[in-house]
Amino acid sequence: RIVGISFSGQMHGTVLLDAHHKPVHRAIIWADGRATNESETLLTKVPYWAQIAGTDPAVGFQIVTLAWLAQHNVPLLKQTHCVILPKDYVRFRMTGEVSTDISDAASTGALNIRTGKWSDELLAAAGVDMPIMPTIHLSAQVVGTLRLEAAIELGLPAGIPVVAGCADQPAQAIGSGLVTPGIGSVTIGTGGQVFVPYRPESTLQTDTRLHVFNHAVPNTWYVLGAILAAGSALGWLRNLTGLQNRADAYETLSYEASQVKVGADGLLFLPYLFGERTPHMDALASGAFFGLRYHHGRGHLARAVMEGVSFALREVLTISLTLGAQVDELVIAGGGAQSKVWRQILTDVLGVPLKRSQHSEQASLGAAILAGVGVGVYPDVATACASISAYDTPNQPNTDAKTRYDDLFVTYQNLYPTLKETMHSLAR
Repeated sequence: RIVGISFSGQMHGTVLLDAHHKPVHRAIIWADGRATNESETLLTKVPYWAQIAGTDPAVGFQIVTLAWLAQHNVPLLKQTHCVILPKDYVRFRMTGEVSTDISDAASTGALNIRTGKWSDELLAAAGVDMPIMPTIHLSAQVVGTLRLEAAIELGLPAGIPVVAGCADQPAQAIGSGLVTPGIGSVTIGTGGQVFVPYRPESTLQTDTRLHVFNHAVPNTWYVLGAILAAGSALGWLRNLTGLQNRADAYETLSYEASQVKVGADGLLFLPYLFGERTPHMDALASGAFFGLRYHHGRGHLARAVMEGVSFALREVLTISLTLGAQVDELVIAGGGAQSKVWRQILTDVLGVPLKRSQHSEQASLGAAILAGVGVGVYPDVATACASISAYDTPNQPNTDAKTRYDDLFVTYQNLYPTLKETMHSLAR
């Protein structure tokens, strides 16, 4: 028996509706890269953008897309009566109600993350009229019920309460139990992310190298930083060494890496295969093996890649903690979490216990928890997570390995500033 419906939605996208709530254009999602100039222009207009929105205006974010439309497609923008995000359109089709939630509103880059309201200053800089921005709800708030037409299409009873839902990053965080300071997450997928819940004791801090957004949990924010190559770096090595057609390729690389001692026998890897986001924000940064010698084999390369990605994620976590966030343990997710040796390397590099959730599809679970809170099954998100969250036995940092990695991390951090000019000259 379904008692509530909620959503986990792709962030940053732009859905334009006319006065009759009909789409006037295909959704323009986060991957649309046309607005590079507009993102730079917005920052020149409001250099302190991140202090208001928790992030600099990035290509693919809704505010930057709207700024591009204001410059290049005014007729389309004039047809627009309301702008929402992708999940909000699905919810509209279920309920007939047009709005967004606090977490997706933050991901637009147009929200004042302190007040939870749209920023007049940022919208004006983008050439956007305030009336087209939607009403903002709390993520677990019931905003309507399932309409008869939608109920018939879905094969569900009409009248089921529907809550606002939230963006995918906070949804997966809730599904992993990341709702209060002290526990964060690190993800090794194609790229890598560090997510840290944040409740500042005094002033809310921001950093242009990170995103500070409103969490789906009331009165809570989160710090999000990303690197561009994580699991994809090991995938690149797999292909480079002729393992791409082997089903056991990653198991082979993990085993070979486990046979190499900490530090990969003097080999360091910079994982900037696609440029880098946090902390360098440098599209021209490039990857490198440093210290390569004749005795190094595939296992050394594999371990160096795992260690290099782990060092990059440590840089993200280190910056996150400077804002006043705290982390006593981390939940690991993504394909890289399947490698026992990589989990231990990451634990030792970061220096905090690392555990895996026993649940899968954490974003869907997080959305379901919001529905449960909205309809009263749970009194709040923290209580729901306490009764649902379950983890494997954590990896604990190895003292000797951590000491060695602390020394290597200093060397790793010195490589980018030393090589930056060379990287840029080769990339042009």
